[in-house]
Amino acid sequence: MLLEGDVEGRYQGRNGGDSGYRLTMALAVSVSQPGREWTFAQWWEALVLRPTAGGAWARSLRSSKGERYAEGKLGQMLERARAFVGSSGSITCRADALVEVARVRAAVESTLWRSSRGGVDERNLTARLGLAQRAGGLDHHASVRQLAELMGCARSTVEGSNLRLERAGWLVRRSSHAGPNVGGAWSLRIPEGAGDGGRAGPGHQPAHGERGAGGVPGLHTAQGGPGAELAGRDTLSLARIQAHDAFHHFGHGGNGARLLSCLDPVEGRSPQELAAVLGLHRTTVRRRLDRLGADGLVVEADGLVYLPAVLAGPVGVRAEEDLLGAAARARGTAGLGERRRQAHARQREGYRMLLELRARQREERRAPARPPLRLVPEGVVDVESGELLDPAWAGWDVSDPGRPVWVEASAESWEAA
Repeated sequence: MLLEGDVEGRYQGRNGGDSGYRLTMALAVSVSQPGREWTFAQWWEALVLRPTAGGAWARSLRSSKGERYAEGKLGQMLERARAFVGSSGSITCRADALVEVARVRAAVESTLWRSSRGGVDERNLTARLGLAQRAGGLDHHASVRQLAELMGCARSTVEGSNLRLERAGWLVRRSSHAGPNVGGAWSLRIPEGAGDGGRAGPGHQPAHGERGAGGVPGLHTAQGGPGAELAGRDTLSLARIQAHDAFHHFGHGGNGARLLSCLDPVEGRSPQELAAVLGLHRTTVRRRLDRLGADGLVVEADGLVYLPAVLAGPVGVRAEEDLLGAAARARGTAGLGERRRQAHARQREGYRMLLELRARQREERRAPARPPLRLVPEGVVDVESGELLDPAWAGWDVSDPGRPVWVEASAESWEAA
């Protein structure tokens, strides 16, 4: 950014000055990392004395406000950046933040999400992990409509999932304020005891360490340990396909997408193993597998379930549009995702108009319109000719009715007096 500027437009503001300030503040944070802080002399040289693209705003500030003002402003920005970095905890760069996101992802994949509600919560966290990875940390912004589009479900489903995840400790609500284009502020967490598989529900394989945990063939990893029996789940694959029309509630559903995210084109898995991995009842898994197989989304051979080669990507499952689109048309769910996005776009526009209306109403209440103050009554001056009609205002300049000015009487008026 220092050499080329904001080529990706990540720090665009309301105008050129706002964009330049944001870019300069981001550069100040980047040169204030612990152990490699820049001195003010280096900061000044890089932005002002060198013809760098990232220092264009600082040089324009120097030319318009003077060198002393620019020195004070850039010094304050550098001090603020150092204070921010010093209070931000152990994460000092984007790589450390992505490691934290990967830890949360591993905890989500090693947790047994029981029943259909648990599957919705897993898909919610999967969508949020993608937002957190783009944001560069566990703190992220997300609206209910945005999550509904990423998960491929209704808004009410997302709202219920958010409440459950907050109570469980997976989510922390930073701020519920949502602007016209920004959702509420959230932060991902790993609750105490997460990732150990949880307790088994009726018909589920007992979790690791629980009484009666005998293990299902193929579930245990080489390392073992808590959550090892849940290995083989891929939230990255789930994020690619869960919003497709083929996995709409009236199609193969979210559990169908979860099933595909557990499959591999080479190593097959039994239905009993999939039921234990996903925390679903064996009859639910069998019913989903039959519907997926009818649309060519899974392949069964010798009692094992495989991922079709057409859906196998370089890493995990890929969203092959021809096959998934045909499945959506066969189930009558084609176009429902686009219809949901259009409805959300209309709702966002209505919300934006509502915010603008409320802002105008606040301005009207704060500063009620008052008629301008008029000290010179109407009828004192002829509007057309400008002749003074009232002799009581003789000697006054009444060209401005709100501010009449006394002028000295002319010599003729004194002689007449």
